[in-house]
Amino acid sequence: MNDKSKLRWGILGAARINERLMPAIAGASNTELVAIASRRPNAAAQTLEKYAPDQQNVRIYSDREALLNDPNIDAVYIPLANYEHAEWALRAIKLGKHVLCEKPMALSVAAIESIFIAAQEHNVAVMEGFMYRFHPQHAHVQALIQSGLIGEVRSVRSSFSFMMRPERMYRLTESVENGGGAMWDIGCYAIHCTRLFFNQEPVAITALAKHVASGADIISSGIIDFGDGKFAHFDFSFERARRCEYEIIGTKGGIKCHNVWAMPTDTPIISWWSDDGQHAEEQLPPANHFLLEVEHFSQCVLEGKAPLLSLEDAKNNCQLIVAALQSVKEQQVVKGNALKMWTFKRKRSREVQNITDADSY
Repeated sequence: MNDKSKLRWGILGAARINERLMPAIAGASNTELVAIASRRPNAAAQTLEKYAPDQQNVRIYSDREALLNDPNIDAVYIPLANYEHAEWALRAIKLGKHVLCEKPMALSVAAIESIFIAAQEHNVAVMEGFMYRFHPQHAHVQALIQSGLIGEVRSVRSSFSFMMRPERMYRLTESVENGGGAMWDIGCYAIHCTRLFFNQEPVAITALAKHVASGADIISSGIIDFGDGKFAHFDFSFERARRCEYEIIGTKGGIKCHNVWAMPTDTPIISWWSDDGQHAEEQLPPANHFLLEVEHFSQCVLEGKAPLLSLEDAKNNCQLIVAALQSVKEQQVVKGNALKMWTFKRKRSREVQNITDADSY
């Protein structure tokens, strides 16, 4: 008998990120883990045993479509390769499943528009998995800004980097057009968080990158122009020492978040200063933003409310990413209509091919 106070979940893949999301889905107060699927032999069962060994009666599927056709599943989490996200989000939506899709939602604005139309048609909720947005430290930062402590925000700098371990080199096997590299993996975070602190969309972007033989970027850096002298600076890398921070500078002071993409056991640290001589370093309680993300999305579905992260937000972030990639390719500033309208034009990406082959929306 279905417990109407719990959302029934299926996981559409045995990716490494399940280390964080599977315990969250299994342990949230308003969820039930029903099934996991993987095409790799024994991978789904091994993932379940490793990350949620106390879960009973979880069905194991070797076919993704079989999981999507399971009538006992209300929502799916998609942790597949980046170029597969849009295809499988559309497949799930068509079968009436709510979707939490790991970032990036898609590799093109057109794909996100297709997801938006399908979600409306089938009356399901869809959200991009930027888990960090659910950590209370960012609400604390917003409260400091709204208090007037640092005045009007004029610039934001975000930095996300770490040395790539050999077992994770698979992130560099695909070209950037097919979702490989640093931009789609960690750059989407660095760009997304800069947008939190400006009340307008950007007017221009410029970026530089270093690529490996596959065509994947391994380092990228750039500047986003939000107009009226407001700028965001971002950098991210797979071959630099670990950094995961943002800093906000206003007309009266500044705020720094020292561990943006924190682990659940990390102690968040926020430091701030103002021109009148005030300064402080605050330690906040640890929080599991993976669990908070899952609980939020599940509650939204159960109560028929819109999730915090809309598909419009996903579309705007994707627009900025592909504009940054255009800037790298053309070695020039991207602005105006090009910033809003650009998508990959050199060839049909694998993502678009899969969507076309799967169904027409």
